Amino acid sequence: MSRTSENTFREFHRYLGFFLAGIMAVYAISGIVLTFRNTDFLKKEVTITKTLPAGLNEEKLGQELRMRSFKVDKTEGDMVFFGSGSYNKTTGDVSYTEKRQPIVIEKMNNLHKMHQGNPLFWLAILFGIGLLFFSVSAFFMINPKAPIYKKGIYFAVAGFLLTVVLLMV
Repeated sequence: MSRTSENTFREFHRYLGFFLAGIMAVYAISGIVLTFRNTDFLKKEVTITKTLPAGLNEEKLGQELRMRSFKVDKTEGDMVFFGSGSYNKTTGDVSYTEKRQPIVIEKMNNLHKMHQGNPLFWLAILFGIGLLFFSVSAFFMINPKAPIYKKGIYFAVAGFLLTVVLLMV
């Protein structure tokens, strides 16, 4: 590979690295925080009060509230009591508490839950392409005859295989 090609890849790699550094920081922070999603880490209790359609059965109430593993604890007259709140069958009034992370953390975490309908979908695609370019361009920045090149390939293969093995466990 010519010296000019190596320098071109170095330049693209450098400026793309600077550009993606902020995005990578957000992904890294939110990824670390997501590791603790099943705990109360950084969460505050929030009381939610709203009106739903009256007369919902247990299944429909769970769907309306969008609660996983929803279960009614008891029913007394028109009042339905569940883990963190209550629902009035006659009026449709519901009040419950849930634990939420600060809004900034919730928004950051949504980057990991990207789908085609999300407006930030293209950011995730471009970020992925940028990271792919990073991983490939690193090998074009070094002379293939240099001893570090062969070691770099071994480390890249080891990192790839470790990830695949851990995903399969």
